Amino acid sequence: MSLLDPALNKKSRIVLVGFMGAGKTTIGALLASRLGWAFLDADAALEKRTGLSIAEVFTRDGEQGFRVLEAETVAELMQQDHVVIALGGGAIESPSTRSLLGSSANIRTVFLDAPLKSMLGRCQDSPTIRPLLQDREAIHARYERRLPHYQSAEIAVNTEGLTPEEVVDILSERLHEPPVGAEADENFKGRSL
Repeated sequence: MSLLDPALNKKSRIVLVGFMGAGKTTIGALLASRLGWAFLDADAALEKRTGLSIAEVFTRDGEQGFRVLEAETVAELMQQDHVVIALGGGAIESPSTRSLLGSSANIRTVFLDAPLKSMLGRCQDSPTIRPLLQDREAIHARYERRLPHYQSAEIAVNTEGLTPEEVVDILSERLHEPPVGAEADENFKGRSL
């Protein structure tokens, strides 16, 4: 896929959303490399900005304070062009982030999904400390609360049983297609993530 592709030149930002363990960072980096675009991970950018790990920010500021910093970080990342951005799993809980994603004409949002059990298994296999995994009873409710926002994305890919390269192959094809117009797709019309 080339940067000269008219469908992508009109959409200079690809934003990956999905629950923790969906593969946003892995797939985002591969997709950006294939496109010749920059890859930006919102969690990594927040850590760089604060000089603290995500877990340390949660400890210092609580979830509400973390979400404020996260929304500010996402807004900064969204000012760049020709980027693939992986959002943290809960970034869409911020109304300002949802508004930003839903109102910009040059963004294509991608929802990476898998069965919750699979995503949680991936998280347990990862060395990354995820503060929200500590409250196992709230995980299902948290996922269900976020799911409608994730499903508002323009493109959805179920990653279950696929390698990251296979997911990028699927995305490359889907992103090559012209964006779905609001008049053609009721789910896209007036979307708000």
